[in-house]
Amino acid sequence: MRIVERPVTDAGLAALIDAAFGELVEKYGPEGRSAVHAEARFLVAVVDDLAAGCGAVQPAEGTTGEIKRMYVAPGHRGRGIARSLLKALEGLAAEMGYDRLRLATGFRQPEAIALYESAGYAATAPYGRYVGEPQVFCYAKDLR
Repeated sequence: MRIVERPVTDAGLAALIDAAFGELVEKYGPEGRSAVHAEARFLVAVVDDLAAGCGAVQPAEGTTGEIKRMYVAPGHRGRGIARSLLKALEGLAAEMGYDRLRLATGFRQPEAIALYESAGYAATAPYGRYVGEPQVFCYAKDLR
């Protein structure tokens, strides 16, 4: 496996994002996509020349970045790809000058919650569009 930066227009990345939203609709029902900042930078985990997982770091506020679009295709789960992507996203965020990362995930995603908590992310108050959304859990981690 290798992790590479790809533009949002990359076909493999676009397919992963579409699959991720398909799963979210199955879990939570139809709802709008949260916006991704134009300055977001995407990483893609590539296995045997196929896009297997993705994630992005985008500006949030001040020296805080936000992780968006973390996803690993079902056929590639259980191999440590999500953990490797998360570590690579943290490295990218540090390169981008962020001291802290935040993210949001849903209560029907226990694997994601377990990953984030085991990687040192702590529950934090909801932010932005997630305020008042009981099905969304927010996390943050200091990078320095």
